[in-house]
Amino acid sequence: MSSHVVIIGAVALGPKAACRFKRLMPESRVTLVDQAEQVSYGGCGIPFYVSGEISRVEDLRSTPYGALRDEGFFRDAKGVELRTKTRALRIDRARKTVLLEDLRNGKQEELSYDQLVLATGSRPNIPPLPGVTLRGIGPATNLEEAEAIRNAVSEGKAESAVVLGGGFIGLEMAVALAELWGIPVTVLEMADQLLPGFLSPTLARMAARDMEEGGVTIRTGIKVLSFEGENGAVRQVLTDAGAIPSDLVVLATGIRPETALAKEAGLSLTEKGLILVDEELRSSDPDIYAGGDCVAIPHQVTGKPFWLPLGSQANRQGRVIGGNLAGRHETFPGAVGSWGVKLFGQSAAGAGLTLSAALAEGLDAVSVHVEQVDRAHFYPEHAMMALELVVERGTRRLLGIQGMAASGDALVGRVNAVTPLLAARGTAHDLSTLEVVYSPPFASAMDIVNLLGNVAENILEGRCRTMDPLECEALWDARENGTVCFLDTRVKGQAEKHPALGDAHWLAIPQDELAARIAEVPTDKDLVLICNTGLRAYEAQLSLNAHARPRNRTVSGGLAALGRMGIQLCDSGEPEEE
Repeated sequence: MSSHVVIIGAVALGPKAACRFKRLMPESRVTLVDQAEQVSYGGCGIPFYVSGEISRVEDLRSTPYGALRDEGFFRDAKGVELRTKTRALRIDRARKTVLLEDLRNGKQEELSYDQLVLATGSRPNIPPLPGVTLRGIGPATNLEEAEAIRNAVSEGKAESAVVLGGGFIGLEMAVALAELWGIPVTVLEMADQLLPGFLSPTLARMAARDMEEGGVTIRTGIKVLSFEGENGAVRQVLTDAGAIPSDLVVLATGIRPETALAKEAGLSLTEKGLILVDEELRSSDPDIYAGGDCVAIPHQVTGKPFWLPLGSQANRQGRVIGGNLAGRHETFPGAVGSWGVKLFGQSAAGAGLTLSAALAEGLDAVSVHVEQVDRAHFYPEHAMMALELVVERGTRRLLGIQGMAASGDALVGRVNAVTPLLAARGTAHDLSTLEVVYSPPFASAMDIVNLLGNVAENILEGRCRTMDPLECEALWDARENGTVCFLDTRVKGQAEKHPALGDAHWLAIPQDELAARIAEVPTDKDLVLICNTGLRAYEAQLSLNAHARPRNRTVSGGLAALGRMGIQLCDSGEPEEE
């Protein structure tokens, strides 16, 4: 049976739903409307267009075969009527009509529908600060904004930049501006770390160090007060810590769902203004579907509704909606919130909950940090990878994973392997025994994700007692109080007396000599067990426990983790053998 589907929003979900539906019901009519002129583009590619890695803005709007996704493409190749520069003003659910306005001439038209899809997306948060409307200040959430930023730097109109916000877009924009264009960039973040809510403080410290090594100044825990300009253009950013000169300010201060149309139509929303949908992505009106940045979906770890504004989610949801418009009753299960971001020499990625998020949910959780090479240690090309696992104590259920690595592909591969376990309520033992592809150029025989599960089991069963690298740093800074001794357990030739400390604060006893030299270990101090990545320190801990010396803890990730955070206790050697 022929029907008319109207889809409001034509960036990610809208085009996917339209094309899927037309393939299933080619005799039906689809009208796709959007208030922008440039539509159906990869928004997550904006920072890479600004950097110049993507040469033309049209590349973000093209298919893999080079076809530009414009009105003609949708009409001729997909059988979909696309109306750009067209704003939806109002939905009349009783009459099943949408009032549209042509932004080119102001003409209004009422369009009837059989089924309606809301793919209205999100809009940037613009902080209500004095001077925010000055020229040179703006977000980077659509193609027009991206072109304005790139034109400013390519034409030499921006000699320095400030990025407000240390989230995904903020960091990617900072890298884009500093790496290719070479202009001084400062990132200002209100929270006390980068990527708040996505990385632990330890991993966030690694991310900040990588950004700073790339030439970006990082300022966390800072509040922006206002902007000052000259001749209508921004010239400096005023903060509670002083003024920062800048003639380009990128507002990466987050986004909010665009749901005013849904609210006015009387659809059910969450307290945070997200459209409520069922597992088929149908709203409280059975003839209206919604997806993408404007809806709440189930979190597969907590079971609660949450917001995940990512293009990948929108595309998958668009396919489900397209099928359901054709009567297929497909379902969308939710998500665990996987993500990734490329920095300078490092990349970060994760899925599920951080430790702080798990604790906020009332879960009895613990975090496990490991460092290991991303390939077999004997393979010529290998690099260190840091992974953190969040696991529930009683059930040993996996709650989240985050990591940092030089090889972003290798890191994302590990996170992708763990993501299904998070959704399936897998345990630390499931991770210990997880089958992964083994070949020296790609992974170790005991892969880092298996090691992560092993360490988690050891911690949960009380065999391994650890401390976070940040706690190690605090103890190092307070070492003169005489209550702590650092025990270097690395192999002979690496474990040596510390040049700046006496034996009272630093002992160098290789792990394989510890049993024979146990008398040298003080009994009146807490021991901080140090090695390159944590393996030898754990073996030393077991030996100390066997000799009734329980006042000891290992440093999670060892010297490798400390070094990646910029904490230098001594020279670090090679990673331990598996």
